[in-house]
Amino acid sequence: MLRDFIQKSPIIPPAVVLYPGATAHFSEVKTEAIRKSIHFLIALCPGIAALNYHAIVLLLMAGILGYTVMEFMRLAGKKVPVVSAITSMASRRRDMNRLVLGPVTLGLGAVFSLLFFPPVVASIAIYALAFGDGLASLAGKMFGKIRPAFLYGKSIEGSIACFVSVFTVTWFVSRSFVVSLAAAITAAAVEALPLEDYDNIALPLAVGMVVALIM
Repeated sequence: MLRDFIQKSPIIPPAVVLYPGATAHFSEVKTEAIRKSIHFLIALCPGIAALNYHAIVLLLMAGILGYTVMEFMRLAGKKVPVVSAITSMASRRRDMNRLVLGPVTLGLGAVFSLLFFPPVVASIAIYALAFGDGLASLAGKMFGKIRPAFLYGKSIEGSIACFVSVFTVTWFVSRSFVVSLAAAITAAAVEALPLEDYDNIALPLAVGMVVALIM
C-alpha cells in the first residue's frame, strides 16, 4: 500500500520511488522517530524535579518497574493495551522477540542523574540524554552517509547532531563555553560507542561526571 502511494504521489520525487529499499528506509526512520519522541519526553524530568524531586524519582522508578512487568507479559503472549502497541511500533529489528530495553535504560539514566548529581548538573546530564542521543539517532537514520570504521557503523552526521544539540542545551543551562564544550565532546564520544541501549545510562553519567568536575 505504501509503495503504491509513493509511486502515484505527485509530490514525492522519482528518485525516492526508484531508490531500492526506499520503503524499508522509510520504515526505519518512522520507527526511530517514534522511539525518539518517547526519548525526548525525558527532558521534562528536570523541570518536574524542581517542583517535586522525590515525586519524579519515585514516578520514574515505578514506570521502570511497571514497564518491565508489562514487557514480560508481552513476551509471554499477553497483550497489554496501549503499551504493547507502542512497544511494537518502536521496536527495532534487533528487539524482535526479546525485552525492549530502551525505556528501562532511559529511565535509569534519568534516575541515576537525579540521584548522583546536584540539580544543575543533573539537568545538563538529562538534557544530553534526551536531545544528544535522540537527535544523533534521528540525524544518523535520515542523513547519515559518512560512516567511518571508528564509529562502529554510526555516522559523522549523527555525531555532529549530538555535539551541537548537547553544546546548545548545556549553554542555556550553564552559560559557560568551557562546560558546554566539555559536555558536548563527552556526549558525542560516548554516543559513538557501540553500547546499544546502554548508552542511555553511560551518556548522562559520563556527561554529569565531566560537568561536575568542571563546574
